Amino acid sequence: MIEFQKSELLKNLPQQFFASLVSKVNSITEQGHDVINLGQGNPDMPTPQHIIKKLQQAAENPVNHKYSPFKGLRSLKEAAAEFYEREYDVKLDPDSEVAILFGGKAGLVELPQCLMNPGDTALVPDPGYPDYMSGIALAQAKIKTLPLLQENGFLPDYDGIGQDTLDLAKLMFLNYPNNPTGAAATENFFEKTVKLAKKHSICVVHDFAYGGIGFGGKKPLSFLQTQGAKDIGIEIYTLSKTYNMAGWRVGFAVGNSSVIEAIELLQDHMYVSLFPAIQEAAQEALLHSQQCVKELVNIYESRKKAFIGGLRSIGWNVSSPDGSFFAWLKVPAGFSSQEFSDYLLQHAHVAVAAGAGFGEYGEGYVRAGLLTGEDRLLEAVRRIAALHLF
Repeated sequence: MIEFQKSELLKNLPQQFFASLVSKVNSITEQGHDVINLGQGNPDMPTPQHIIKKLQQAAENPVNHKYSPFKGLRSLKEAAAEFYEREYDVKLDPDSEVAILFGGKAGLVELPQCLMNPGDTALVPDPGYPDYMSGIALAQAKIKTLPLLQENGFLPDYDGIGQDTLDLAKLMFLNYPNNPTGAAATENFFEKTVKLAKKHSICVVHDFAYGGIGFGGKKPLSFLQTQGAKDIGIEIYTLSKTYNMAGWRVGFAVGNSSVIEAIELLQDHMYVSLFPAIQEAAQEALLHSQQCVKELVNIYESRKKAFIGGLRSIGWNVSSPDGSFFAWLKVPAGFSSQEFSDYLLQHAHVAVAAGAGFGEYGEGYVRAGLLTGEDRLLEAVRRIAALHLF
């Protein structure tokens, strides 16, 4: 058998950080241990029933067994526009300012290929979602990181970016509520972002994956609520987190019409859009009762309070997230983030993600997901307490 070599493009892709974590967790589990896995970002609750029923009904319609329009159902684009007007008072043209995506990740990886040429520069948050790097690598572009520091509320300090870098930058990724830090953006920060992007002709891509999950009664801000945001960027929204539809692979990009056109051009060559029944179910999620979202946020907030409160009670000085379903926890003295992650897995059978996997500035932290019941989160606290590290 001939063993064909991978292309140089594939060889240059970054390593998948979570593959190593999954392997370590599986190894401990195979030894017969009960692992509390807080390391990944996979929602643990089911999709709401009214959305499932809509899928079932739509799947029985023979019309939906045919190819979908290349750019997706216009009715789903209209639903996305209506959702944004209702939730954020943002008006969108369904025909020119909305693109249907195969989940948020697909859009994030596609965008550098849509807008960048080899050698161009992208600004990427550090720590940040690792797959931002994947799309940039596929575009054969360069990365300049934006440090997210606790003293700045985990927001980038634009004054710290050199003028040469700003002049070269074509694309900037942002993500609030933030993965992995759980930080929230402010109106002032988004206003500064628009001003900077206009001055330097940078396309802003706001990853709004956790847009439905804010704590303390505060609704996360959409970047498009900022005056002038559509002039210089887009926002990517996924149904994975807000509606527990991670496996359904459906999301959308909204905003600048030239960017939307570029996304749809690339997707025209790659896909024939999503199964229409999934698109109809997505419409159901966006347009009808949002009670399920309120209940979901309440559950995450209750879990957050239990987990963060438990960790503080054992002497671990940790911060509470403003949104998302992640907690960003400082590592105790004497450990690197990877060493501490490995130590918890080996000795407490609690899996967390090492902060260094999210970038250089993630060192010194671990990320824990609030993606299991309160009883399991409190059991994780008890196991950590038994290590007498705090």
